[in-house]
Amino acid sequence: MIKVASYNIRKAVGTDRRRMPERIIDVLNELDADLIALQEADRRFGIRHAVLPDRLLEMHSDYRAIELPTRVESMGWHGNALLVRRNQSHADASVIHLPCLEPRGAVMACIEIKGIRLRTVGMHLDLSGLWRRRQAAAVQHHVDMVDVQHPADATILMGDTNEWTANRGCLQDFSRHYDIAPCGRSFHARRQIAELDRIMWRGGLTLTDSGVHSSVLARRASDHLPVWATFDLR
Repeated sequence: MIKVASYNIRKAVGTDRRRMPERIIDVLNELDADLIALQEADRRFGIRHAVLPDRLLEMHSDYRAIELPTRVESMGWHGNALLVRRNQSHADASVIHLPCLEPRGAVMACIEIKGIRLRTVGMHLDLSGLWRRRQAAAVQHHVDMVDVQHPADATILMGDTNEWTANRGCLQDFSRHYDIAPCGRSFHARRQIAELDRIMWRGGLTLTDSGVHSSVLARRASDHLPVWATFDLR
């Protein structure tokens, strides 16, 4: 079994408007997932410093950020980052350039986890429905092209899709080739009205459970709640 999660941490600014990275790390520890995709993990302007510095993660969690060919000060790419457990190996970490109206991107890594090659993409899609569909096509095309030369046993796509309508728009596009876990409503943390955060998969995985992590701490730490899914690898 493996557990994965996706979490828009809103640059560690909570629903109380206080920036507290330590609070985000506490939520990550509550999740206790093998692999976590983060969105809005870097400051938006200037040098784009990481919201969760390496030292803070090392001191207070079992996680580390997968290194990407991006700015030294940043944790991810356009705020997208992937976390694995500290002793977990990975390969082929890269960034995905997305067509965009506003700055957007995705990150990808192939992770050897519990005996399988798991290709994982973390993403944060546009506010515009038209651009979301273009970005969904770009993500799927990029994964397919990489799979031709470096096939994986399974693929998981995770992130904030910004898609408010179920089975429409970019979700309809993804669903042609991926199954979508029924995680539930993750936005807004104080009043859960929309399923914006999604976990999708294809390949040698069987979904066993999924949901929204709505602890007291998570409802304060960000305006999004984390979503999670567990899979059987057999």
